[in-house]
Amino acid sequence: MEEYRWKAAVVTLSDKGFDGEREDRSGPLICRMLIDAGYDIQKTVLLPDERKEIEKCLCKLCDDDRMDIVFTTGGTGFALRDCTPEATMAVAERNVPGIAEAMRLSALKITPRAMLSRGVSIIRGRTLIINLPGSPKAAGENLEAVLPALDHGLEILTGRGGECGQ
Repeated sequence: MEEYRWKAAVVTLSDKGFDGEREDRSGPLICRMLIDAGYDIQKTVLLPDERKEIEKCLCKLCDDDRMDIVFTTGGTGFALRDCTPEATMAVAERNVPGIAEAMRLSALKITPRAMLSRGVSIIRGRTLIINLPGSPKAAGENLEAVLPALDHGLEILTGRGGECGQ
């Protein structure tokens, strides 16, 4: 039986990136890490920090495109236009706080600034959405912290795996 490859999307949220003023380095890094882990990157999106646009994109990726997992990068800090967590929570059906907590805990071992991340993780339908920081270094470190546990969670969420107690 061939191993299933999780359908993934990566959404970069950056006003400067969208306007062509800054190269997106986090999105491609996340894609490389996911491809190395066996994920199938089906979509990449670059959007400005506009809450309604982010919400619409996340809904489309979950409801229409039926991604198994969506990673966002950017918009999780304290800047006035940082609205990724709010947009993500607006489309949530269920909260998954342990993933965001694990990322912050892991990152706190590297820098005390990790506590300033407001990223969240949620479920919409059968799709897991995870907010990663915008800096390539932080995005990679956060993804590395949770990637080993995601297969099992996705198996349960999508009905492809057994129960946790077995």
